Amino acid sequence: MARLQDYQHLASGKVREIHRVDEQTLLFVATDRISAYDHILPTPIPDKGRVLTAMSMFWFELLADLVPNHVVSVQDPRIPAEVLGRAMLVRTLEMVPVECVARGYLAGSGLLEYRSSGTVCGIPLPAGMTESSRLPEPIFTPAAKADVGLHDENIDYAHVVGMVGEAAAAELRALTLAIYGRAAGHAADRGVLLADTKFEFGRTPDGTLVLGDEVLTPDSSRFWPAAEYREGRAQASFDKQYVRDWLTSAASGWDRHSDTPPPELPAEVVTATRDRYIQAYELISGSSLADWPGGP
Repeated sequence: MARLQDYQHLASGKVREIHRVDEQTLLFVATDRISAYDHILPTPIPDKGRVLTAMSMFWFELLADLVPNHVVSVQDPRIPAEVLGRAMLVRTLEMVPVECVARGYLAGSGLLEYRSSGTVCGIPLPAGMTESSRLPEPIFTPAAKADVGLHDENIDYAHVVGMVGEAAAAELRALTLAIYGRAAGHAADRGVLLADTKFEFGRTPDGTLVLGDEVLTPDSSRFWPAAEYREGRAQASFDKQYVRDWLTSAASGWDRHSDTPPPELPAEVVTATRDRYIQAYELISGSSLADWPGGP
């Protein structure tokens, strides 16, 4: 039986641990850590790693006819029992150094840029839009990847061309918007709005562009309940916005602009966040998390 300690530890991200299984294969382990405002919070969210893994696998399978992905297996003798259910055996890729973001609604950093310049990543948008406005059409708003603890930097399309070349930039943009369109349509059928999301791509040795990392999870996407959507205000959310809102409330006593690390999350915030993650998975996939490996 494989053990995690048998594999070389390569990297720790905000949420994931990456181990080398062999030259062609990595083990991606999703932890229960949660991050916000470029900090890894001291309090884990139980079952979060299972949700991220189960949800990614649901989407990888749904999108398989649009784009290949890096997953080898989620149930394999090479996956240690201690991480079963929150680990993916994946192919080693040469990762593209661009966060490929698609937006269908105005929120987050896109809203902040629009308020100051009327654009998002250099793309002009109509006047008079407000928080949570639906965009005339989905847009590709990339970011340059940052190290852990630093914030990804929004960039314009010309910057992407400069980083990866014209042909690759066009391929990334087209694929990002195609995936977003497919996913947003499925989510809408399940009563969920996909406001925005980010993808990571890599290339196989023969140059094929492959969808990697996680995909369309509450960590990498904004999911809003469609029935509660109202333009002009912040939306109820299935993602970690609940944690962000508590951290910036008077109840937390924390100043996000200070050098002080964030506080422990109270039990009610942990429970509510866990419930939102599970609800997002079960609504969108139509499956129960109880049926996913690694549960009690």
